[in-house]
Amino acid sequence: MDHKFPKVVIVGGGFGGIELAKKLRGREVHVLMLDRHNYHTFQPLLYQVATGGLEPDSIAFPLRKIFKGQKNFTFRNTEVKQIFPERNVVDTSIGEIGYDYLVLATGSDTNFFGSKELEHYTMPMKTIPEALNLRSMILQNLEEALIETDPEKKAGLLNFVIVGAGPTGVELAGAISELKRHILHKDYPELDPNNMHVYLVEGSDVVLGPMSEKSHRNAYQFLLDMGVNVLTGVRVLNYDGLHLNLSSGQSIISENVIWSAGVLGEVIPGIPKDSVVRGNRIRVDEINRVIGFDNIFAIGDVASMSTDEYPNGHPGVAPVAQQQGRHLAKNIIHLINKEPTEPFKYFDKGSMATVGRNKAVVDIGKLHFSGFFAWFVWMFVHLMTLVGFRNKVVTFVNWVWSYFSYDRGIRLIIRPFNRQSMTEDTRQK
Repeated sequence: MDHKFPKVVIVGGGFGGIELAKKLRGREVHVLMLDRHNYHTFQPLLYQVATGGLEPDSIAFPLRKIFKGQKNFTFRNTEVKQIFPERNVVDTSIGEIGYDYLVLATGSDTNFFGSKELEHYTMPMKTIPEALNLRSMILQNLEEALIETDPEKKAGLLNFVIVGAGPTGVELAGAISELKRHILHKDYPELDPNNMHVYLVEGSDVVLGPMSEKSHRNAYQFLLDMGVNVLTGVRVLNYDGLHLNLSSGQSIISENVIWSAGVLGEVIPGIPKDSVVRGNRIRVDEINRVIGFDNIFAIGDVASMSTDEYPNGHPGVAPVAQQQGRHLAKNIIHLINKEPTEPFKYFDKGSMATVGRNKAVVDIGKLHFSGFFAWFVWMFVHLMTLVGFRNKVVTFVNWVWSYFSYDRGIRLIIRPFNRQSMTEDTRQK
């Protein structure tokens, strides 16, 4: 590799970072990607890992393998601790690394809205380690419910509460409901399925808020048909690990509270506070350049680009990150060649969410549909978007098996979950 070329350092191997690095293939730049993990995570299917539908290696792919043969690319498995813009350097766990152009593609983390209580007692699901923690917690609590004699504690073990009715919350609620309907009586015949309850709590008045009104209604009805207790217009007041108190006055006894109510951008120290806006996102201009800097950029969930159509920034979804990554690659080459840059414009291809077997909702422009066809479209799009041929095949085989057998075969407690010992390291944020 010729290091006389400009050095583009990408922090994060998510959707945006990968697309940016791919588009710089063959260009006269030295691309260096930094990530705390050596793999890319396909986050839309994390909920299936958490509920025993897929193994984690079905939705993860080695970053080095993605860029096999790309001669201008290198990868370092490290954590970026701080940025020193005045020196064009980032401080990492393996030492200082210089850059000519720095791109922050760090994504987002769970937003507990400042509540240490909720952060400690509820379960997030943004990473593979967190999904595995959640899988272990679900299965361990079902095992414990078999031998628990105290009625209140047993109810706590069998009540599952998902907070936040975005796509992740809706998909999780549906998957846990299917565990109750199709798996509980097979694996745990001593437990009465009528004693297991699934709740979906949402602060706004609808589920899947960003989608169309038709999708709101259809998803809501699907959830009800599956036995999910949907509570809209309700906020969580507090939670002590057993009692979840809501703004409606209702209290739910549960040891299984899953938090999917919001996200925060992962901002690395060194970015000025006045450059960080709502949602802990970094203000960027029309080419994703961080306001106040010439050679630092941010893309994806961590970036906030205010436009007439999106005054509070683009939605935190994979297509935004991918399109920004591809577009920024072109503009970095323009900057190197001292050519005019082109403003980013997001092309919204639509949105979708699955609720359960043969149940999904899809919005594509003015077209809104639901049911089996929407479910098929959801499966096809997610299967084609997965990184790696092997992952596509393994996921497809698992889905076919689950569809015809009504089974989720990966109900394994590989690493027992212990809430008392859970730290920042075990969550691996």
